[in-house]
Amino acid sequence: MNKKLAAALSGGAVLVLTLSGCSDDSGDKVNDWAKKVCDQFQPQLQKITDANASIQKQTADNSKPADVREADSIAFQQISQAYKELGEAVESAGPPPVDDGETMQKEAVKELNDASKAYAALKVKVEAIEIKDQAKFADGLKGIAEELHKISTNGDQALKKLESGELGTAMSKQKGCQKPAASTGPASPGGSAAPDAAATPSASEEKASEEKSEEKKS
Repeated sequence: MNKKLAAALSGGAVLVLTLSGCSDDSGDKVNDWAKKVCDQFQPQLQKITDANASIQKQTADNSKPADVREADSIAFQQISQAYKELGEAVESAGPPPVDDGETMQKEAVKELNDASKAYAALKVKVEAIEIKDQAKFADGLKGIAEELHKISTNGDQALKKLESGELGTAMSKQKGCQKPAASTGPASPGGSAAPDAAATPSASEEKASEEKSEEKKS
């Protein structure tokens, strides 16, 4: 089941991870704003990437439920803090010097702060998952994975505005806004899951199914 969690998490860091280098047609002020923001983004994007990798490491079929829960809890705390810092970076940079920049900034900051709160809530929920009962453990992780999917698919409209147009072009040139490599363990590509990861049952799911079958027989 944690494979589904890892697959859902891999799309979580939506902002600037999809950016790629573009031609330089942005003004100096726009480039200066992009550099100011992206220099602060890099360490936070690294935290998100590493948190993703830590969950990926706990997708083995022999992973203990207690270890999975602990890794997920730490990862969600790390991601929550990273999104909070990303929001502060956008806020401290001031409105970007583009049309409707002030509105774009406010909406992006709100979205990042909402994401931070959402991951903090997931941390609390994952810590409450029952680990002694395999069936309850699998069901608990399923619920977490579903909420992760909602966060990663429904909460990036304002952020997409930042990475569009001349602002997106300026940000794409900054190293700080480009997807970092995981410093610990393998990380899946931003926005995509490993092949069959979301469809492959883990040991927790399989064992839970076996126990349910035994209960029916008895």
